[in-house]
Amino acid sequence: MADQPLTSRGAATYQRILDVATQEFAQHGIAGARIERIVAAARTNKAQLYAYFGNKEGLFDAIFFGSLERITNVVPIDATDLADWAVRLYDEYLRRPDLIRLATWARLERRPAGHLVDGLDRLDDHKLHAIAEAQAAGLVRQGDPFDVMAMVIAMSMSWSPVSNVYAATAEEPPEVHEPRRLLLRECVRRAMAAD
Repeated sequence: MADQPLTSRGAATYQRILDVATQEFAQHGIAGARIERIVAAARTNKAQLYAYFGNKEGLFDAIFFGSLERITNVVPIDATDLADWAVRLYDEYLRRPDLIRLATWARLERRPAGHLVDGLDRLDDHKLHAIAEAQAAGLVRQGDPFDVMAMVIAMSMSWSPVSNVYAATAEEPPEVHEPRRLLLRECVRRAMAAD
């Protein structure tokens, strides 16, 4: 990926491209996203987009890896309270359904099996370490920390935009979300409690 712009005008264009492209990729996927729509909505041109991101794949990578960083920073893990972490993830999916859609497109179009992200791009080492420490302290059930993390994340996504049963939205009234949060909290607490 090319260097980010240095001028304030360039930075504004760069951010507009990211914002528009996030929605484009979330809605249409990698193959279905159109650079023409992105540059038109971002009020720029293809040359500028390619100068910043190299190509469509580079643009998707910038957005996708940015979304992984966001979810890690906005919803940090607390391995001593995985139930609360699951509820905070649920709330973030309500605020930013595009983050889940991007991950789903990456799974569908890039990595149908195995880790969604490999190698140095994975951002879960600190989560796995935190879970292992909680297990050693007798706070979390035994098992591969990665599998524990994957299960909690899967439970938090029960009503996410990729649910094949029901996709919740932030537009639903608060009284609809609170029973889900309580159920999620209790299910994760019970499932992940040490034996």
